[in-house]
Amino acid sequence: MSFLEKLIGPISKGKSENKVMLKPKIEEEKQKETDWAQGETEGQLSVDVYQTPADIVIKSTIAGVKPENLDIAITNDMVTIRGRRETEEDLGKDDYFYQECYWGPFSRSVILPVDVQTDKSLATLKNGVLTIKLPKSEKTKTKKIEIRHHEE
Repeated sequence: MSFLEKLIGPISKGKSENKVMLKPKIEEEKQKETDWAQGETEGQLSVDVYQTPADIVIKSTIAGVKPENLDIAITNDMVTIRGRRETEEDLGKDDYFYQECYWGPFSRSVILPVDVQTDKSLATLKNGVLTIKLPKSEKTKTKKIEIRHHEE
C-alpha cells in the first residue's frame, strides 16, 4: 500500500469512481470556506513567531481592529489573542460581489517554545500590526561562560 493510499484510502482505477470519491471532500472544503461568512465560526489569526537573544516575539496583521477590541492572555507557555473586527457597513449578502475580508470574532493561541516572564511582556499596535514581546525567562536564556585554562 502506497503512502497516498494510507493517507486517503485505496484509489480506484476508474475515472468516474475517483470523481465520486473526491466530490464529498471538495464539497466539505467549500462549506468550510463559507462558514465564517455566515458568522458560525471564529476566525483564526495568522502569526509570525520568532526569537531574539532576549525575547520571543509574536507578530500578527490585524488591520481595522481597535485596541479596545483586543484581549491578550499570557501564561508561561502560551499566548491567546482574541478580538473582533467590526464592519461599518450594514449590507446584505446579496449586495456583495466579493466578500473575502473576515469580519467578526477571531482568536489564536500560540504555544511558546520557552518559558517567558509574563509580567514584563509588552504589546503594541502600529499600522495594523500587533507585536507582542515576551522576555525569555532567566532560566531559559543562554549564558556563555569563559573557560579558564590552568597549566599543570
